[in-house]
Amino acid sequence: MDSVVSRCKRLAIAFLWLVGSSAAMAQALPREIFREGEVQHFQLYFKWGLIMAKAGKAEFRMQADTWKGDSVWHYALRFHTTGLIERVFPMRDSLDCYFTKSDRLLRFASKHANDGDYYSVDDLRFTYGGKGTEVHSRRYTLSRTKIDTLLVAQQPVYDMLAATLYLRSLDWETLHIGREYPFQVAIGKDLVNAAFRYDGQQIVERDGRAYPSRHFFVDVYDEAFTQSQAAGEVWMLDSPAHFPLKVRAKLKIGAAEAYLLPEE
Repeated sequence: MDSVVSRCKRLAIAFLWLVGSSAAMAQALPREIFREGEVQHFQLYFKWGLIMAKAGKAEFRMQADTWKGDSVWHYALRFHTTGLIERVFPMRDSLDCYFTKSDRLLRFASKHANDGDYYSVDDLRFTYGGKGTEVHSRRYTLSRTKIDTLLVAQQPVYDMLAATLYLRSLDWETLHIGREYPFQVAIGKDLVNAAFRYDGQQIVERDGRAYPSRHFFVDVYDEAFTQSQAAGEVWMLDSPAHFPLKVRAKLKIGAAEAYLLPEE
């Protein structure tokens, strides 16, 4: 049972990582490609050999908001497990991040994790200055503070959710095969190194339809993944909105896959 629970945890972590992106300078999103009212739904699967079981659902939502008196873009993810994973290790995760509209800089990010018998909150506050990006990282439960530390990054740094916006915001006119876009993700006490690596155009077939896409590898240096090079893959819909279409993360056993669901 312990191995199953551990596998379920890695499955959820992989999804949140991938659908889930400056040297001594503020790092804004390259472009504002999103719009208010965007909503995307994903179906998550656990794939192992011939087994492809439904494992969870997620909703991404973008809306205009305010944070500490500033006009911001509020990007939110709501994730919950389903099927066998729900019975073995139920999870309810909520991720939120806030970018100020004036400069497209990430100001605050939070994750609320409810794993059945365990509840925790992570919050990240970003400050930009001449020495790099400072991230005040806190993690606490209902009973105590587990992490309260200051991280300093010298390259683009985001939370897990904001990395998705970073990938969407890249200028596809400048892409060429093999080009890398390095960044870091602030998680607890750590800055985890990662990079998106462009691999060209591909067709994704799903439910009898063919979708043109841009394919990226995700290189992640984190123990939740079986390897660093090409630890994950993302297929972005080849459309003006640059929505994630398909996501795949390799696990120590099997893989996690997520698919964008068609609008109802």
